[in-house]
Amino acid sequence: MLGLVETRSVSPVFVGRTEELETLKDSLARAAAGEPQALLIGGEAGVGKTRLVEEFATAACREGAVVALGGCVEIGADGLPFAPFSTALRALRRELPEELAAAAAGQEEELTRLLPELGESTGGRHDEEGMARLFELTARLLERVAADRTVVVALEDLHWADASTRHLLAYLFRTLRTGRLVVLATYRADDIHRRHPLRPLLAELDRLRTVRRVELARFNREEVGRQIAGILAAEPDPIQVDDIFERSDGNAFFVEELAVCATEGCGTGLTDSLRDLLLVRVEGLPESAQRVARIVAEGGSTVEYRLLAAVARLAEDDLIEALRAAVNANILLAAPAGDGYRFRHSLVREAVSDDLLPGERSRLNRRYAEALEADPTLVPADERVMRLASYWYHAHDAAKSLPAVLDASVEARCRHAYSEQLRLLERAMELWDTAPEDVRDRLRPIDFTEVYPPCGCDPATTPLRYLDLMAEAAVAGRLSGERERALKITKRALHLLEDEGDPLRAAWFWTQRSMLVQSQGRGDGWKELATAQELVRGLPPSEVHAEVLAAVAGWSMLRAPGPDAFHAAERAVEYARMVGARETEMNARLTLGGLMVDAGDADAGLAAMYEVKERAVEDGIAYVAGRAYVNLPSELDSVGRSREAVPILEEGILYTRRFGLLNSEAWVWANLSNSLYALGRWDEAAEAAENTLRWGRNAKPQGTGAMCLAQVALGRGDVAEAARQLDGAHGYFGTHDPMPQQSLPLSCLAIGVAAAEGRLLDARAELARVLTTDIPPGTQDYGWPLLLTAATAEADARAVPAAAQGRAEALERLREAAKKTTTNAPIWHAHEQWVRAELARVEGQDTIDTWSDVVTSFEGLDRPYDLARVRHRLAEVLLAAGGDDERDRATELLRLAHAVAEHLGARPLADAVTLLAQRARLTLNRVPEQRPADPAEALGLTGRERDVLRLVAAGRTNRQIAEELFISPKTASVHVSNILAKLGVSGRGEAAAVAHRLGLFPPEDVDRLVAG
Repeated sequence: MLGLVETRSVSPVFVGRTEELETLKDSLARAAAGEPQALLIGGEAGVGKTRLVEEFATAACREGAVVALGGCVEIGADGLPFAPFSTALRALRRELPEELAAAAAGQEEELTRLLPELGESTGGRHDEEGMARLFELTARLLERVAADRTVVVALEDLHWADASTRHLLAYLFRTLRTGRLVVLATYRADDIHRRHPLRPLLAELDRLRTVRRVELARFNREEVGRQIAGILAAEPDPIQVDDIFERSDGNAFFVEELAVCATEGCGTGLTDSLRDLLLVRVEGLPESAQRVARIVAEGGSTVEYRLLAAVARLAEDDLIEALRAAVNANILLAAPAGDGYRFRHSLVREAVSDDLLPGERSRLNRRYAEALEADPTLVPADERVMRLASYWYHAHDAAKSLPAVLDASVEARCRHAYSEQLRLLERAMELWDTAPEDVRDRLRPIDFTEVYPPCGCDPATTPLRYLDLMAEAAVAGRLSGERERALKITKRALHLLEDEGDPLRAAWFWTQRSMLVQSQGRGDGWKELATAQELVRGLPPSEVHAEVLAAVAGWSMLRAPGPDAFHAAERAVEYARMVGARETEMNARLTLGGLMVDAGDADAGLAAMYEVKERAVEDGIAYVAGRAYVNLPSELDSVGRSREAVPILEEGILYTRRFGLLNSEAWVWANLSNSLYALGRWDEAAEAAENTLRWGRNAKPQGTGAMCLAQVALGRGDVAEAARQLDGAHGYFGTHDPMPQQSLPLSCLAIGVAAAEGRLLDARAELARVLTTDIPPGTQDYGWPLLLTAATAEADARAVPAAAQGRAEALERLREAAKKTTTNAPIWHAHEQWVRAELARVEGQDTIDTWSDVVTSFEGLDRPYDLARVRHRLAEVLLAAGGDDERDRATELLRLAHAVAEHLGARPLADAVTLLAQRARLTLNRVPEQRPADPAEALGLTGRERDVLRLVAAGRTNRQIAEELFISPKTASVHVSNILAKLGVSGRGEAAAVAHRLGLFPPEDVDRLVAG
């Protein structure tokens, strides 16, 4: 555990807060049992939040927990990016150096953004997932450190937190899954006005059931009396208690101040102004100590001793005497690390700072900046650039401030603190016109924003332009989620470029605007991309040109696949190769491979995608590799090779999780759910879809997960649940940016739900709406299931008199669509046969040969549910034909179809098969052969429970079971509980003994698991 927790209170007795402290201790106990805990502690300034955390931390240390404290830091009015997390991780590293090093192994380069002591950072890629990647790695780091011990991470003063800290805390609160971990944060409730940036976060966290809120109220009179007694070490005069209670209104800090003032004899003539109350003891200090207090107040939350000495310009003995006076008066405290000073309470610091004159404040900031420039070692290296920028900015010196602010923006970008980078760049734009021209002329492009042309010629000799700042700010806004601000910046930039004749810059800004418009739901982004494409048309190859073409190809692949998309992807690959833009080239090649598969050249396209995946993984290009783990299995699934896709997807889950590619991981889970559904592994498909909904940060993969859940529910006959999930999917996808890979499956499900509810006219209306245009080329993997669902609905309603009207038109529409839809893979050739068979069934013209061909086609595919369905149809026509051979063949087909339907829980299919067998007086159940009974079946274990029991017998923990079976630890725990109940045992050891005694698993299987 850590050393003694710093105490900043003058009250030796902890008063009240029994219920709140019990809540914290309960969270500690839950965390010790392996359930991560998240808490928010709110209350007005001075109400006792810090004292409660101190008391809890002391109690946690007594229980053997490791406590790491971190506070949000103010430098003037600026917060340091990730400051509380950096402080807390630094404390963990001091206490658990080996454990933290092992937990960070392999990810040091990314994690140095929070904890520079881990090593050197090379900058890395900056993309939409960069910050999320850092957040995911931080969450996993904390989970690993807390795997075998209870860890408490306490973050104070969240109301001062920078945006990046707020985002990281929200991420942790949402995603912590395992570990003996408590994360708590405190904030001033009275500071959270309507526009305070913390307010939306608090509202978001209120919706999370996993976050516990603790609100501290003011003390009542009895508690105030006990607090005063503790301070005075004697029973106070009741009149004095009444007076202090009335004037403090029960605020613990004001009670302390009033009690101390009364003790020291400064209570006479004290005004009722709270500001005066806070300043009265400061004004009682010697002049030199007051001066030092004013310097510390403007320096930030904590000021290092050497920096303070440089700014104060006092003789060392005089400085020490002044500090001693302030410390003895309980105004200042030595910082926890022992290398600086801070105010005992931030309210006093704020009062002293507010009392400074305007000229005095800027003069102090200038002194801080000059001292830091003269000796950069005065502050920690990871704070130096940010603090220097803040000091110069608040010194109101544009010539010094502009370069310092730009340096700080680069530092923020390197730490993935994009919100802070945006704020600093906007500050630089504010300073631009007031900075002297010679200062601006000496500035050089501060960074290379993606493929933005940083200048017209050599960046080493060409001055920085205002447009370069706008480019950096636009990207920072996009990456930080501040997209509205980024849209305004791109709009201003394009306005400035109207008279410049710089098509590359303009094309780059239009491409950025396209991404922003799409992400904000303002449209599909094509207008902006088309403008960019027109601007670069006819220009020599360049990185911008290649990036624009790659963006056009990627956009078209999802929304309008065809020759134009194919041509754009080919040119993007060619141009990127010519200018050496390797990442753009690989990204475009991945798109091109997908378009080749969709166009019918599956072998060549898949080979190209495999190559991109392998090279991206080998070369460490995580963004392209993550996209490959999504797109390659999707294309494999689209040509019926789902079994080949599953291991790639399982590998992709591990890869995307390792590199914190959260959006890619959500897509991998979504695609895995589709592949598992196709393979007849419906329970696992539903579990993968639930993971998509649980961990997805982007609405579209969540919508895909909801569609898979709707598909499973529909197949199992739960039409109400299917309709609910369908509505959820519509909500996720929205209406602003329709894509065939979303709109066609949604329509397919809508037709299926309508047909199941007997609403054939609604099903026809949906089909008519979809087929107002042809099914786009390259989308046959979505088009054929749609046509099949509609054709089946018509065939099932063939005997309904009300369905006769409009049937001919619907059938003609289906036939025309089927003629135009590609059958360039065995899976879609089989679907074409099936659709035509269903259309023949509508008119009573389906034959044994018709359905035999369909069954033969599906027997060569990994589609057990589809095969069961067409076997049912073949059995139907066989029984209608009569004859003993036909009857025997139908019996076997129905038995096979029924077994699959029962295994999947596909109740409508199972009922239809059973009904047909009953009408034909067939027996679906064979006379069982004499064979040993399966003990697992006799015990009522499901297939998944059998898998879990096998791992329990091998000694696996719930966490290890979850990782091996790709389920959550909570789900693994539920399975284990069910197994214990079914076996009638009380523990895992007894369950393992039963498994061994009954011979459920061959010894070599368990031995292999243990050895592995």
